[in-house]
Order: sequence, then C-alpha cells, then structure tokens
Amino acid sequence: MNAQTVSRAVVLASGGLDSTVTAAVARSEGFELSLLTIAYQQRHAVEVQHAGQVAAAMGVRQVVVEVNLRALGGSALTDTLAVPKDRTAGDRDQGIPATYVPARNLIFLSLAAAHAEVIGARVIYFGANILDYSGYPDCRPEFIRAFEAAVEAGTKAGSEGQRILVRAPLLTLTKTEIIQLGLRLQVPFHLTHSCYDPIGTRACGHCDSCLIRREGFAKAGVEDPIAYALP
Repeated sequence: MNAQTVSRAVVLASGGLDSTVTAAVARSEGFELSLLTIAYQQRHAVEVQHAGQVAAAMGVRQVVVEVNLRALGGSALTDTLAVPKDRTAGDRDQGIPATYVPARNLIFLSLAAAHAEVIGARVIYFGANILDYSGYPDCRPEFIRAFEAAVEAGTKAGSEGQRILVRAPLLTLTKTEIIQLGLRLQVPFHLTHSCYDPIGTRACGHCDSCLIRREGFAKAGVEDPIAYALP
C-alpha cells in the first residue's frame, strides 16, 4: 500500500481525551483527516460540541452523523439506567459495565467504513483501549481484525482490492501514557470532554470515565485543564 492510497484517514472523534489523542497520532503520521462524530442521543451529548471544537482547533474537517441508539436503550448512556459512580479500579475490572452501549463500536466503525469509501480513505483510526475497561468486548484486537475482514468482504472497496484498515494506536496504553503522548503531540486537552454524566456543561468528576481521567493526569504529574462540577 503506497502513501498515495493512504493519504486520507477517518478518525472516530467523540470529543473525548482518547479520540483526540488518536486524531493527533493520525495527523502526526501524515494523514489528511476527516473527523467523524456520531450523535447517538447519548446522555453526554455535550461531547459532540467538544468534538467540533477539537476539529476546529486542529484545522480539520468534521462530519456529524445522527443515529438514535436511545431507541434501543440497554445502556446507562442511552437509557434511564444509573451511571456508576465512585467505583474503585477493582470494581471497574469486574464484568461489562452499565455504560457499555450494545454494538456501539460495530455501528460506529461501520459508519466510518462507509465514510472512508466515499472520501477514498484507506485507514480508520479509533481510540479503543483495553486497559480502561477490560470488559468492553468491542475494544479487543480480535474484534478489530474481524471487522477489517468483514469490511474487506462486504464493501466495494474490498471487492476492488482496496482494504480499509483499522488502527487503534492507544489500545494497550495506560491513561497516563495516553496523556503523556498527547502532551508530546500538543493535544488541546482543555477542549476535550470525558464525562458520562455531566452536570450542565461540566464533568461530574465521579463516573468511571472521570475517575480514570483524573487518575491519569495525577499520575502524569500534570493538572487536568477541564472544570469539574464536583470535587
């Protein structure tokens, strides 16, 4: 695969810390980026606005696709289920959390593959990580490889021998390592949003995502630039 065929890349961009660092990695590797943000009626829909701010700061294109996953429910992010709060690292390692959205990455990557076909991109980047939530089945390397095979078998691009690859550069990094990588790449962390249950426009500070983020910045010895509603 030559440089010309992989000059464009689609990045699944939620506006969160991981997806923003992933976008910075993709840009550092020389790709022309298109940030794809999915507005899926999530509880923390404010992240869509943050994704737009990140795109503007990076000077890249953003495409927003609306998908109503709230109609399906089954997750604390798309239903009336409570978002877990103040859980320990041990608690977070136990099973699949209530914040798992059924087939979310499968749906998102399918949309990213469709977008990639339209714009001629041959690479999709997404910020999957198997260390934060080991129970998320759609963040595993096996899932990524299986998805690549499905895209190759079921798309026009694949039938013409133009594979669409999926890259997850943060897959095995700790949150601290992700933050350190982002600092080296001058990621605008102040524009990112990680909270699953924001209070107004501010992060709650106590959901799993907030706790992992705060722990990561603390271990990196860097102040988290975002505001939290609760200490």
